[in-house]
Amino acid sequence: MSLHARKIDGVPGETARVARAAFPKGSLAMRVRDELGELFSDADFAGLYPRRGKPAWSPGRLALVSVMQFAEGLSDRQAADAVRGRLDWKYLLGLELADPGFDHSVLTEFRDRLITGDAGVDLLDRVLEAAVEHGLLKAGGRARTDSTIVLSAARQINGLVRLGETLRAALNSVAAHEPEWLAGWVLPDWFDRYAIRFEDIRLPKGKTKQTELVEQIGADGLNLLMALNGPDAPPSLLLLDRVRTLRQMWIQQYFVDDGQVRRRDLKDRPPGAERLVTPYDTDARGSVKRGTFWDGYKVRLTETCEPDSPNLITHVATTDSTVQDVRLVVPIHAHLAERDLLPGLHLVDAGYATAREVVTARRNHKVDLVGPILASTSWQAKDGGFSQADFAIDWENRQVTCPNGITTTSWWEDRSQEGAAVVRARFPTAACRPCKTREQCTRSNNRSDMGRRITLRPQAEYEVIQQARVQEGTQWWKEQYARRAGVEGTISQGVRCFGLRRCRYHGLAKARLQHQLTATAMNFQRLNAWWSETPRAGTRTSHLAALRPAG
Repeated sequence: MSLHARKIDGVPGETARVARAAFPKGSLAMRVRDELGELFSDADFAGLYPRRGKPAWSPGRLALVSVMQFAEGLSDRQAADAVRGRLDWKYLLGLELADPGFDHSVLTEFRDRLITGDAGVDLLDRVLEAAVEHGLLKAGGRARTDSTIVLSAARQINGLVRLGETLRAALNSVAAHEPEWLAGWVLPDWFDRYAIRFEDIRLPKGKTKQTELVEQIGADGLNLLMALNGPDAPPSLLLLDRVRTLRQMWIQQYFVDDGQVRRRDLKDRPPGAERLVTPYDTDARGSVKRGTFWDGYKVRLTETCEPDSPNLITHVATTDSTVQDVRLVVPIHAHLAERDLLPGLHLVDAGYATAREVVTARRNHKVDLVGPILASTSWQAKDGGFSQADFAIDWENRQVTCPNGITTTSWWEDRSQEGAAVVRARFPTAACRPCKTREQCTRSNNRSDMGRRITLRPQAEYEVIQQARVQEGTQWWKEQYARRAGVEGTISQGVRCFGLRRCRYHGLAKARLQHQLTATAMNFQRLNAWWSETPRAGTRTSHLAALRPAG
């Protein structure tokens, strides 16, 4: 396929006449065309196509079709049928009434091109640019961010089934590419053991028999890998994705002990960020949040929240499920800064708001990152002892004074176990040992080193923590932070109307594109609601809560 860029010269007259007669009040597709004009041009996608080959269907129109497909929850076939048969879609795309459209497989190829060129985010950015041009979006206001879990498109499996399915998938892949070689090598009992899905067979109940089956699967997988590395095996088989997954899974799960294949103990397996959870989606990772276990990813949505303009999603980030929310604050601000869409006030929950991120946001982007700072987790704070808040810090003279008036004798800059910059200070043992309130300060039983040690964040971060904890108790802060709750409605809309919480496709790259298209489609819906003057939904109140007396 090659690109022959064409400019769409408005909506054909007959298409406009018939569409307006059929939709006298307009529709989502027609309003997008009327208000925003030609959003995507073919020239925007020139880098995704070669210079020679059969002319491709207009990528500018395919981009609109892809967004509308997610806006209405359509499959590829349904979207292609809508292009051929729906008047409002022909109006949006600027097509003649008799235009035959395209085969539905073109959408799959177009998504692959978007993934290869990392161009999915460009669709969202173009809609935001159009909103800025029409005065519906501006920088310097308020924004809020939240995340939700995303389930992998692959079925969830674990333990014994995961191992059996990994070997079964590898065998099927080898059988599809080199059936004669596998037929001449495979053992007869493997057909009974790996012919059908492991969850469909009767697995042993006892722990001993389950362990025996796990080790049998491990030995069979190792034999297959050895055979594939043998001189008689076709070299191409080692490059198969399923075979690579088998090798990686076996390295993570098994080891050889005196010629016997054993499964690794849980503590000897890789951490969750590296551990495979299914052979059918090798980018997915297992995670847990407040008792909810899932295999897949996490998505973070950032949206504006101004009363006099539509709430538009300005950033979407998809990662595997083990990535902490706090690691996304800097990339979100960097992305918005590049597009001149930085908010003045960014409302987040405790997963994003750390002292370091607050200081970094103010220093680099002049953004006020507002969220609850987690309380101290030290035993002193929990048991009523002397916590850091009870000590006086003299940053200029590099000293710390305890509640009893004792000052530190040493002060040095260091790094924490995670590599973060910290300041460490130590009180003299001679002063701490006879102190009557020592049990409220330290539990050290080392007679030669009974002085309190205190670890501080750098001054800017320390002062942010102290200031934030004071402000969190004020009515002003509570009223300001209450605006963050609206992002829960955005997550709900994404889940209920757009399938945000379940992947359509396998792999992180495809999940990321799905969420970029979903965010763009949600912006279409929100702009449509704004243009049609549809009021925003109010906060839902149960019948019982509505009976609560005022005050």
